[in-house]
Amino acid sequence: MAGNDDTSSDMDYAEHERTYDSFIWLTKWSVIIVTIVLILMAIFLV
Repeated sequence: MAGNDDTSSDMDYAEHERTYDSFIWLTKWSVIIVTIVLILMAIFLV
């Protein structure tokens, strides 16, 4: 694009890593919580 001087060296890698770490944390805990809920459903609803 004309007038776009951004290069890969201008990217904020620290922010990218922080976002990725947050995504991994959220995914991990989501899986743990869903697993616990399914186990509790299997125990109490069956």
